[in-house]
Amino acid sequence: MKDTISFDDFLKVDLRVGTIIEVHDFPKAKKPAYQLTIDFGQLGIKKSSAQITDLYPKDALLNKQIIAVVNFKPKQIANFKSEVLVLGIYNKEQKVVVLETGKNIKNGMTVS
Repeated sequence: MKDTISFDDFLKVDLRVGTIIEVHDFPKAKKPAYQLTIDFGQLGIKKSSAQITDLYPKDALLNKQIIAVVNFKPKQIANFKSEVLVLGIYNKEQKVVVLETGKNIKNGMTVS
């Protein structure tokens, strides 16, 4: 278990719903990854590098609503600037399962 944090610390993390609108292979990444373009509604269109190739072919990700952290500093990965962190969980095979909404939610809505 990680260190205990306050509720105020949790509130600093901006978790939002977004819809994946583009998926491209990312051959320059050190580990297999996709370059995602995600629509966050009023927050705009953001990019992310995501190591989710094991369980998701590109066409399965298009129009999928995901949860992402949108207030991390952008991270340069090879020739690509990743602006948000798509959230996922490692399954028992140590492959990432993307956190999804399960229901259609307005893009940009805050997760609380």
